[in-house]
Amino acid sequence: MRFRLPAMGNTFFFAGIACVLWALLSPWNALAQDESNPKYDIFAGYQWLHPGGNVPNPNSTPTNPIPNQVPDMARGIGAAGTYNFTPHWGLEGDVGQSSAGNNTFETTVSGGPRFILRVEDGAFFAHALLSYNRLAVDRLNTSNGIGGIIGGGMDLKFTKILSWRVFEADYVPAQHHFPQFAPADIARPALHGVRLRTGIVFNLGNAEAAPVSASASVQPTEAMVGEPLTATATPANFNPKHELTYEWSSTCGKISGTGATASIDTHGASGGNCTATVKITDPKAKNNNSASASANFTVKEPPKNPPTVSCSSSPASVQAGATVTVTCTCTSPDNVPVTVSNYTATAGTITGEGNTATLNTSGASPGTITVNASCSDPRGLNTPASTSVTIESPPPPPPVNPEVQKLEQRLSLHSIYFPTAQPTPAKPKGGLVKSQQQTLIDLAADFKKYLESKPDAHLILEGHADPRGPAEFNQKLSERRTEATKAFLVAQGVPEANIDTKAFGAQQQLTADQVNQSLEQATDITPGEKARIRRNMHTIILASNRRVDVTLSTTGQSSVRQFPFNAADALTLIGGREKPAGTAPAKTKKKPMKKK
Repeated sequence: MRFRLPAMGNTFFFAGIACVLWALLSPWNALAQDESNPKYDIFAGYQWLHPGGNVPNPNSTPTNPIPNQVPDMARGIGAAGTYNFTPHWGLEGDVGQSSAGNNTFETTVSGGPRFILRVEDGAFFAHALLSYNRLAVDRLNTSNGIGGIIGGGMDLKFTKILSWRVFEADYVPAQHHFPQFAPADIARPALHGVRLRTGIVFNLGNAEAAPVSASASVQPTEAMVGEPLTATATPANFNPKHELTYEWSSTCGKISGTGATASIDTHGASGGNCTATVKITDPKAKNNNSASASANFTVKEPPKNPPTVSCSSSPASVQAGATVTVTCTCTSPDNVPVTVSNYTATAGTITGEGNTATLNTSGASPGTITVNASCSDPRGLNTPASTSVTIESPPPPPPVNPEVQKLEQRLSLHSIYFPTAQPTPAKPKGGLVKSQQQTLIDLAADFKKYLESKPDAHLILEGHADPRGPAEFNQKLSERRTEATKAFLVAQGVPEANIDTKAFGAQQQLTADQVNQSLEQATDITPGEKARIRRNMHTIILASNRRVDVTLSTTGQSSVRQFPFNAADALTLIGGREKPAGTAPAKTKKKPMKKK
């Protein structure tokens, strides 16, 4: 295969050869490698290529080819390796490939001299390389050619080994040949490409630096327990431009400090010979980055005096069930740390640590409770202390109001029952038949009188519906039933603030057993009537669930869930099907009950 360089390519080719020969023959190459410069550096990263030329259109005829611009190639990868003969000159080998998809790509394999200028945090370089180029364009034969790469870039240093090639910009000329389109001029396209790169550079072969070391000292070298000392570290052979970290430890006392100087607190320390140790680290250096040093000092113990402690109770006298705050004050004559703990009490329950604890006197008998505590220091010295709390006899219970007792016994609560689907949204306060109105009138009269002695008492109304309607309809229906009952009671003079309402829809249904048990307990129904009711038990269960239950808050007394079988309007309450408003209730074959 024949290769032909463009005119400019010839110039770069000969210039590159001259640079390579000069670099190989330069007397500087006999010099030893500079310790501050790597012997090798390797680049790997991303590259973008603008080929910069036209090739024959594959759809044109060989005798009359049409130019077709080679597209930019945004998918690419590049790599290069350089052997550095001197701090500035090296021999570089380079390979790269870029693709535009659709079987269109260009591959370059290059070599030549490189010049680099290194600064503290990076480097600037320039190179002139001779290149073997392989160009493939969709539906054209692959073409091999000779070219060159001339350009340079900048590296940003992260560590001694790792750098970031911020950018590399190269001019990439090449000559290619597509013989199937010969002898047209377009069959020998000359490319004048531009290549951009970025990626990672690894710098290898750096000379080993001198080992790092450290020394330490403590002043004064002898102190009494409680007296402070100062430790000082001195690093050697570390990079003066890097910030160092210091980790201090001590066999005596508490040492604190993050720099070259640390303080030693000897409070609570045991007497004897001690050692302070420091570890110095250069976080930016990967190797030879740490050194340790130690210094000895002596701590002498003073005489040991036990702590002093006193405790008090607030309040000092309470009734059973109240809480008491116990406070203890503890100090050490030797100024060592002290701790109050081990709280105990002869009655009640006490919880807490430190200077404060809480005594719960629930269940305690009248009399005196003794609270004990202990104050200790790290040297094992303890001092006990105590305080007392008086539990008073409970006050006599308030006299029982016989009238209130009679009223509570007489206050009879009955559930309120509604006809099917009543009240309706159009008449939300309706649906109360005469028998149920009378029940509410009696309830209101008793409850208003009850409020004179128990003003905080509440009536709790809980609405229900039978299960045949949709859930949302049943919920709304049970809400209207509680509100209608509440409105009637308010109209009878019961304060609205003393009435609470809840609505359960069809969630809490009475079972057949519950309804049958209620029927058995009814004393105003004859056995024959009970038998007839049982034959219609399904209808009776449904009617029993169309109700509002009543609960008295102060006693927890709940309404009797007994359907009013003997009421004159009982059939109105029994008949029909639970349906949305506007639908007629189902007829029932139930015969009216005989009223007693």
